[in-house]
Amino acid sequence: MSENTKTAIVTGGARGIGAAVAKRLAEDGFAVGVLDIDEVACANTVEQIRAAGGRAITLGADVSNEEQVEEAVARCARELGAPVVLINNAGIIRDNPLFKMSTQEWDLVLSIHLKGSFLMTRAVQSHMTKSGWGRIINMSSISALGNKGQSNYAAAKAGIQGFTKTLAIELGKFGVTANCIAPGYIETDMLVQTADRMGISYDEFASKMVAETAVARMGQPEDIAAAVAFFARDDASFVTGQILYVAGGPYA
Repeated sequence: MSENTKTAIVTGGARGIGAAVAKRLAEDGFAVGVLDIDEVACANTVEQIRAAGGRAITLGADVSNEEQVEEAVARCARELGAPVVLINNAGIIRDNPLFKMSTQEWDLVLSIHLKGSFLMTRAVQSHMTKSGWGRIINMSSISALGNKGQSNYAAAKAGIQGFTKTLAIELGKFGVTANCIAPGYIETDMLVQTADRMGISYDEFASKMVAETAVARMGQPEDIAAAVAFFARDDASFVTGQILYVAGGPYA
């Protein structure tokens, strides 16, 4: 890779959507900081990128911890170059009906998804504005439209959409775009957890979702990675403040 290679950070990059996004960005020529709360868990993603000829490093940080975020971003800048692409993908679920949901379950989900996106973006934006070029891509969800048992998750994902639109307004004049992807039902470990919460087998859950999806299949992490790749391109500079539902159907 050339010295002009742009650097990206992907949070929640150890597995699932995050790993697929990290690998796709590397294929497209970006150096990638693969960030997760467990740095060791990022090793497999990084090894695959390096084996394919790309540049990547593991980064360990709790995205809801301000100090850890600042340290991870600074390390990425030192070792790979100034990060000018940020994928805010880290997330968790703590599902429960409203009357059973604890304050801790509410706070934890909002902290990882929403506060984490804020802290990561604030830490990276100076590199973007200094470069006069940047791409912020946040992960929302179809659950932002409302989903039973996920009042915390739905609120966080809806908040990310508003956050994204505000970033687009504030940062556009610096050559920075901010867009949001709202995945539908994507085959990941998180979806398995959702099936467990509902008390049904994953196969039964998946069959139900496929039946309700216009394209009649489950989504794959690579489907989300393809959308990220578009938003991260040089020639996507006139697209900002958008919410793209990658959900196999006309959800919004």
